Amino acid sequence: MERDFTYVDDLVTAILRLVDCVPTAGQPVAACDSLSPAGPFRIVNIGNAQPVQLLDFIAEIERACGREAVRNYMPMQPGEVLKTWADTALLQALTGYRPSTGIETGVAAFVTWYRAHYGV
Repeated sequence: MERDFTYVDDLVTAILRLVDCVPTAGQPVAACDSLSPAGPFRIVNIGNAQPVQLLDFIAEIERACGREAVRNYMPMQPGEVLKTWADTALLQALTGYRPSTGIETGVAAFVTWYRAHYGV
C-alpha cells in the first residue's frame, strides 16, 4: 500500500501562501481549478505528491526511533485503497509552491520534535 505523506512545515508554508490567493467567483486560474460556480470558494490539495510504500514509512520511523516496530498485519479493510496521493497542480498554479520534504527528513524531524516536546 502507498500513501502521500506531507511534512507539517510544508503544510504550513502552503497554507500561508494560499492566504493571499483569494478566489474570485467565475475566474478560475487553471483548467484544474476547483472554483465553485456558486461562490468564491475552491478546494486545494496540499500534499507531497510522492506516494510512499507503507512499509518504507514504517522503516523510517524505526530508523528514527532506533528500534523495530511491533507489527500486527491485518487484511485490507472495507473501503481501503492500495495507493493514494495528492494532485498539487492547483496549489502550484496558485502559489508556485510544491511541498518537497522527503519522508526520511520529515520522519526524523518529527521524531526529534516529539522526543523534545514530550521529554522522551
